[in-house]
Amino acid sequence: MALNPNRYATQAGTASQAEIDAGLRSYMLRVYNYMALGVAFTGVLVFALAQNPEIMITIAAGPMKWVLFAALIGMGFFSHRIITMKSTATAHAFYWAYCALWGIMISPMVAYFLQSTEGSMDVARAFFITSGMFAGVSLFGYTTKKNLSGLSTFFMMAMIGLVIAMVVNIFLASTGFALLISFAVVVIFAGITAYETQMIKNMYHENLGDDQVTKYALFGALALYGSFVTLFIHILNILNIMRE
Repeated sequence: MALNPNRYATQAGTASQAEIDAGLRSYMLRVYNYMALGVAFTGVLVFALAQNPEIMITIAAGPMKWVLFAALIGMGFFSHRIITMKSTATAHAFYWAYCALWGIMISPMVAYFLQSTEGSMDVARAFFITSGMFAGVSLFGYTTKKNLSGLSTFFMMAMIGLVIAMVVNIFLASTGFALLISFAVVVIFAGITAYETQMIKNMYHENLGDDQVTKYALFGALALYGSFVTLFIHILNILNIMRE
C-alpha cells in the first residue's frame, strides 16, 4: 500500500496548530485572571480606605490627587518597557503598584457614593454594567477578523481630546458637559478595550518561555485593567448625574 506523506504532514500541522491554540487560550486566561485579581484588589483597597474620612480628605482636597494622576500616567507610559524587559518579580510589583495607585485615586469618589443607599446602589450598578460591557467588547476584540491596529492613532487623538475637555470643564463646572464627556469616554474606551484585546492576543508567540508569557500577560492585564476602571468611573458618573 502506498504511503501518502501529505497525510502525515497535515496531521502534524493540525497537532501543531492545536498546541498553539491551547497555548493562546491559556495565555489569555492568565491575562483575564490577573486583571480580575487586580480589580478585586482595588475594590478591597477602596473599601478599606473609605472607612477613614481623614485619608479621604487628604486625597481629595490636597495636591495628592494630582500626584497620583501623574504617577498613573507615567506608569502607563512606561509599562511595556518595565514589565516586559525587567524580571518577573519586578513586573508583578509594577502591576500591583499600579492597581494600588488606582485604588487610592478613586477611593474618595467611591466613599462619597457609599454614604447613601442610592449611591451604594449606583456603585453596584456601575460595576455590573461595566463588567457586562467590558466582557462584550473584549470578546469582540478577541474574535473579530477585522484588523483594529489602524485605530490606534484615532484612539490616541481621542484620549488627548478627552483630557483637554476634562481640563476645560474644571473651569466651566458644567454638569451637562461632564455628562457628555463621560458618555464620550465610555464609547472611546469600549473601542480601546476591543483594540487592546486584539493587541494582547497578537502579542502571543508559541515559542515564548513561561517567564515571558507571564510578563506579557501582566502587561495585557494592566492595559485591560486601566480600561475597565476608566469605564467604571465614567459609568458611575453618568448614573449619578442622571439620578440627580
